[in-house]
Amino acid sequence: MELKLFDNKVQETKYKVLREVAYQTWKGNDAFAEFNEIASEVIPKDEPPQTCCIYKDRAVVAERIRLALGGSRNNKNIVQVIKIACDECPEAGYVVTDLCRGCLAHSCKQACKRGAITTDEHQHATIDKSKCVECGKCAKECPYGAIHNFQRPCERSCKVGAISMGPGGEATIDEEKCISCGACVYQCPFGATVDVSSIVSIIKEIKKAEDNCEKGKMIAIVAPSIASQFLYASLGQVITGIKKLGFDEVLEVAVGAEMVAYKEGLELKEKGFLTSSCCPAFVKYIETKHPKMAEHISHNLSPMAELAKHVKEKKPDSVIVFIGPCIAKKAEVRKETVSPYVDYVMTFEELQALFDSRDILLKEQELTEWNQASYYGRMFARTGGLAAAVEQTLKELEIDDFEYKPVVCQGIDQCKMALLKATKGALDGNFIEGMACIGGCVGGSGNPARHEEAPREMREHIEDAENTSIMENVRKAINIY
Repeated sequence: MELKLFDNKVQETKYKVLREVAYQTWKGNDAFAEFNEIASEVIPKDEPPQTCCIYKDRAVVAERIRLALGGSRNNKNIVQVIKIACDECPEAGYVVTDLCRGCLAHSCKQACKRGAITTDEHQHATIDKSKCVECGKCAKECPYGAIHNFQRPCERSCKVGAISMGPGGEATIDEEKCISCGACVYQCPFGATVDVSSIVSIIKEIKKAEDNCEKGKMIAIVAPSIASQFLYASLGQVITGIKKLGFDEVLEVAVGAEMVAYKEGLELKEKGFLTSSCCPAFVKYIETKHPKMAEHISHNLSPMAELAKHVKEKKPDSVIVFIGPCIAKKAEVRKETVSPYVDYVMTFEELQALFDSRDILLKEQELTEWNQASYYGRMFARTGGLAAAVEQTLKELEIDDFEYKPVVCQGIDQCKMALLKATKGALDGNFIEGMACIGGCVGGSGNPARHEEAPREMREHIEDAENTSIMENVRKAINIY
């Protein structure tokens, strides 16, 4: 069976723009100055237009180039809306469809306590949006199922209510509510929601280090979920490809995960109740939607920041680039507690674009041995991996006088339920592992292909770990990094 590189056409178009922008940057050109060349590669003249015409297609490409260059200075959000690409879907809410038969009962009208439903001369129901409160009682009562709750794809994907219809009909993102999870980026069928990129800055850093012969300066720290991507090549070939891009070292963030598991185990024992700090979208969700629970967020850095901190302490002049599946990491790296350690964040989508911009064919690369982390560190890529690592830490520390009761949550909906129960003192657990993405990091919005369950290659990567002791690996890592 042929492996698909991207889940859909939107992701493929996004990738093409990133690839062409990267290609021009490697050559030393300004992307906007080479707009015509980029546009002709992404939107060929002899192919059918993606929208109404080739001119709109290329106008969208121009906006994508802007986001590939870091986005608007006036918009600090990681996820931004390309207004010209937005299809301006109809307003969300309950609507009466053509299935309405104009029946005599008018159960829908009787069910509405707000008087929002009226009937026309044909006895067909209509809903007055100015009176409707979206309770859904009319839809439940309609015997034909003629009333449907329509939601715009971006709004439906956003579990925190950060997206709404703007004054012109286009999607608008509330920066204060947005947790940068990237769900809307993946779900918008027109590719109107896009995350800003740092690939141009990363390329310039690589070129600068090469020009100045600064060996050892460029360091890539890579999330364990990389084993769930680039499945057309072996993981060892992918690591070789990253080095060929210009990185002197490629480190496993799974090592940082072990450090975090060790520290969170001790913190949990001390405080008695804790929520995880590994997923930046989950942390932001707590801070914005459940502020009373914010005091229970683990004070530890995420695995990315924890590993980067140790590296920076020994190599303060290094440029550290995190490569992973997470769009929210681009927001995390801006935090004062993280920015001193991680210089840039790049998704696996962007990594694929960089490979192809330099004509690096992964299947033709030699294998690089890459076995730095333990079984439990690599488990962080999957739902429940963090909880399992904390449990292992407590065992290795021989902490027997503490009953460990983890609650594992994947997706904001599950996180919401756990946090609400915890707020009311009704949660049967003392440690909440929260992951914004379904499946954990293998389902991240920055992946070319998302998974709700770890693929075979990911499971093999976890099982291939030479070490199963977290404490032993943490001690080794402290001495090395």
